[in-house]
Amino acid sequence: MSTEPPALPTRRMNPWDPPAELAGFRAREPIRRLRYPDGHVGWLVTSHSLARSVLADPRFSARSELKRAPVARPGVDLFFGVPALPGWLVDMDAPEHTRIRRQLAGRFTAHRMRELKPQIEQLVEDHLAAMARSKPPIDLVEAFALPVPSLTICELLGVPYGERADFQRNSATLFRLEASVDDAAKAMEHLNGLLRGLVEHKRGRPSDDLLSMLVTDGTLSTEEIAGVGVLLLTAGHETTANSLSLGTFALLSHPDQLARLKADPSLVDNTVEELLRYLTIFHFGVPRTPVVDVEIAGQRLRAGESVTVSLPAANRDPEHFDEPDRLDLSRRTTGHLAFGYGIHQCIGQNLARIEMRIALQALFRRFPDLALAVPPTEVPVSTDMGIYGVHRLPVTW
Repeated sequence: MSTEPPALPTRRMNPWDPPAELAGFRAREPIRRLRYPDGHVGWLVTSHSLARSVLADPRFSARSELKRAPVARPGVDLFFGVPALPGWLVDMDAPEHTRIRRQLAGRFTAHRMRELKPQIEQLVEDHLAAMARSKPPIDLVEAFALPVPSLTICELLGVPYGERADFQRNSATLFRLEASVDDAAKAMEHLNGLLRGLVEHKRGRPSDDLLSMLVTDGTLSTEEIAGVGVLLLTAGHETTANSLSLGTFALLSHPDQLARLKADPSLVDNTVEELLRYLTIFHFGVPRTPVVDVEIAGQRLRAGESVTVSLPAANRDPEHFDEPDRLDLSRRTTGHLAFGYGIHQCIGQNLARIEMRIALQALFRRFPDLALAVPPTEVPVSTDMGIYGVHRLPVTW
């Protein structure tokens, strides 16, 4: 019997459930050895309690020079072994992470997101009206799920929406698993150039947007502001677009749950949280690296050994969620880890929540008979991307 540690399982039996092997790992060894694509042997964490523990522990670093991807990704070679790009706080530890995040936190509070609600509602209604004028079937990703969060993050940052084709294309390159080092470098260079130009423009003509606020504050350098802009622009539309399209796909494929939402629109908050938990779009997990030797759950992790925290496995842990493999819009989802945990918990989570709440409620109100235009097996899911979702979602009504 082979004792070689396994690679990270990635094969799904259906669009909703993470690879079945993860449940077995979680039941037998919630922290176990994992073989990385470069041959390194590190660790995989699959239980909810251990995931929270690792993500909250300052002995586990998020620094980019220490991170390994658990799946083969040629493009990440550009970033592995080198310090974080300016402004990329997701690849930093305190105190640098704290210094930059502090400049952003006030713009992403729940109160600030509620102030954006009328703008988001108008964006949603405009796109639904355009859908209504179209002849079905249409691709919901192209018509609705992608443009709404793209427009929202553009308005928040102060990025002209006319740049969307370029930044969406280059964002997709950065998230594509098979992107080469050259392709990833060119995409990053293009995005950095776009944001640097905008930062310089806003020095002379500031307005009421996040980039202008950072410029006016004067705490961060031009390179840091541009880096923050690239990070928020790419993550801010890719993640929400995939959560919204994949969430709609899940609801259309679970008609009993969709019927509950239609009958009781007040379930929308629960619906969003349950979809975030159930689908967990960061499907390969979150990388961390201990900077000192650490003892955890009876295992000794050596400094420098890569750790992958599987968010999909943690969010399906029966020790924390009853019947976790069942989509249940009335479930209490307190403590789900779809946005991570600890100091690196997603700063844009309040924005993602309000966008999904508004979009889902309005979508099924405007199109109560919305349905898939193809069998579920023909919907192309994005297992080839660093963020899970669907490439297209053909719908009719």
